[in-house]
Amino acid sequence: MTRIFSGVKPTGHLTLGNYLGAVRQWVAADQEPDEALFCVVDLHALTVEHDPARVRRLSRQAATLLLASGLEPARCTLFVQSHVDEHTRLAYLLECTATDGELRRMVQYREKATRARDAGEGVRLSLLTYPVLMAADILAYGTDRVPVGEDQRQHVELTRDLAVRFNQRYGHTFAVPEATHPVVAARVMDLQEPTSKMGKSGDAGPGVVFMLDEPAVVTRKVMRAVTDSGDGGVVLDREKRPGVANLLDILAACTGGEPAALADGYQGYGALKRDVAEAVVETLRPVRERHAELAADPGGVEKVLRAGAERARGLARPVVDRAYRAIGLLEP
Repeated sequence: MTRIFSGVKPTGHLTLGNYLGAVRQWVAADQEPDEALFCVVDLHALTVEHDPARVRRLSRQAATLLLASGLEPARCTLFVQSHVDEHTRLAYLLECTATDGELRRMVQYREKATRARDAGEGVRLSLLTYPVLMAADILAYGTDRVPVGEDQRQHVELTRDLAVRFNQRYGHTFAVPEATHPVVAARVMDLQEPTSKMGKSGDAGPGVVFMLDEPAVVTRKVMRAVTDSGDGGVVLDREKRPGVANLLDILAACTGGEPAALADGYQGYGALKRDVAEAVVETLRPVRERHAELAADPGGVEKVLRAGAERARGLARPVVDRAYRAIGLLEP
């Protein structure tokens, strides 16, 4: 049996990029005869300045959106990271396996640390070490596959390196996982800055489509999307026309088409934007409707998370206990 694990960080409202690049993959994996675990990785939200009440609110919203997107508790395990102590237990062992250089080379660390320094803020140590916690999230479950967006590829590669190194030093303990990505829209870009990822950290970016945006809001954002100067109609050219390429990728992901073939069907940007807006609205509509139903019964969501955490603990504890023995720690 193949075991799948992935997670989402509650640092902002989930976006179209989160949905197309990751969540929809999770739902597809949930339908397969594999064992799938999905996690709201709330501890990762503490690596930067944050409002505790907002983290709790967004954690609950993220879990509700995952259920609304189609994850079925009867077929997968959905839980909150901080509810399972094995994640932090294993993280320290992996910190003793990783190197300072590996962590400082992480692209997201360099980018976020630079922004923090430019803003005159201190850089928390956890921002440097959180890729090790992410590795613990994955390795604690004997994970084989990690369905994630393209921006997380480097972190999964670090996870693989740490698993191999630990196994070589202390005996075979961990499965070595691999990342899987969607064919298109693995990295949805900001509609106003198409060379930057559509991130969820901002609350009201005009180039960011959130999963819970009203249809009129989605349409307005897409119709105002930055395209590219130049004649020749709609052409798929990721280097010279990243804005158009992003719209084509989104349309392809929503409709099941192929970006280059879709480009041939348009003479101008206006028609392309209208079709993208309609496709996004219809793609998100059932998620928004189901979210409203689930949010009206928060006790039901909490019950799912409690059951998920109990099952996750049962799966992770033997793996983490084995790692403790392998590295040389006495059994309690």
